[in-house]
Amino acid sequence: MRVFKYIIGIWAAITVYTLFSFFSGPKGVSAYSQLSVEKEAQWSNILELANINEELERTKNSLVFDYDTLMVHARQMGFAQENERFIRIVGLGSIKNTPYLTGNVYFAKEPDFLSDKIIKITAFCAGLLLFTLLLILEIIDSRMR
Repeated sequence: MRVFKYIIGIWAAITVYTLFSFFSGPKGVSAYSQLSVEKEAQWSNILELANINEELERTKNSLVFDYDTLMVHARQMGFAQENERFIRIVGLGSIKNTPYLTGNVYFAKEPDFLSDKIIKITAFCAGLLLFTLLLILEIIDSRMR
């Protein structure tokens, strides 16, 4: 029965290591939930980029296949046909092109977790503490007899 008391320290260390690894380890529940949030953010960014791509594709197609749209854009940029003349009025400013939205770069965040080394040290300390506590209790019990 004496040996069983000391094995409890080892089991405590294993239990602490298992629980810390499961909940806050590199592959634990906490890291998994953070990565799930990052996955959703990445998917929403991909959908936004797909929408921007469709809009730019429509603009490109209208410039390639629609002559009137091409002329409007060319005039906004300051171009004209050979038989046209411009009258520039000073002080009104120029019409600026609206920049096309091309999306944002999204950088994924690393999940926060406890390293395996810290978990092992914590589990070892917990097992050693329980082992020491049981040893002290046995010494006190043997002196009282």
